[in-house]
Amino acid sequence: MRRSGSKGIIETDCYCKIRLLDDSEITCEFKKDSKGQIVFDQSCKELDLLEKDYFGLRYVDTDKQRHWLDLNKNLIKQMKSKPPYTLFFRVKFYPQDPGKIVEEITRYHLFVQVKRDILHGRLLCSFNDLADLGGYIVQDELGDYDPEDHKEGYLSEFRVVPKQNEKLEAKIAENHKNLSGLTPSDCEKEFLEKVKLLEMYGVDPHPCK
Repeated sequence: MRRSGSKGIIETDCYCKIRLLDDSEITCEFKKDSKGQIVFDQSCKELDLLEKDYFGLRYVDTDKQRHWLDLNKNLIKQMKSKPPYTLFFRVKFYPQDPGKIVEEITRYHLFVQVKRDILHGRLLCSFNDLADLGGYIVQDELGDYDPEDHKEGYLSEFRVVPKQNEKLEAKIAENHKNLSGLTPSDCEKEFLEKVKLLEMYGVDPHPCK
């Protein structure tokens, strides 16, 4: 409880969890009458994000349907649920040309979002596209290919797509070898340059009722 001003008005603090793109969580504090913008701004501050326009907060209703939080409306009234409140920090607007992104941290979060889209089957790709993109993902996370560390089958527990098989893993490993020397920042730039050409890039599928 927090007492505000000389009028003795008592305001109750509320809390919500924000699940980030890497599945880590932060906790935000807000008032009952707060708009969604308050929590969104707290999330962006925590992530050092200045280019906020690409992002938004999502919530899941009691029917398991996903909705974007309206930042100009009362947060609690939109959620229509009881605490604890959980929101999901996600990319809302996919830039047509990721190369125009100014901040490296913004590009990184877009990269992570698209990785999630591929992993969860929302971004459909051909075999060759998956192999190319998978190579960048592996280079970004594991660094240069090293035969001492990366033995045959080293990608068997590294998830890139929902239904991964040995043929795809072998092709990703082959591409990984050819990307030696690329920094994580380079990987993210080249990955996004390829992704933007895909037909389903930025498409947000919704299940039919």
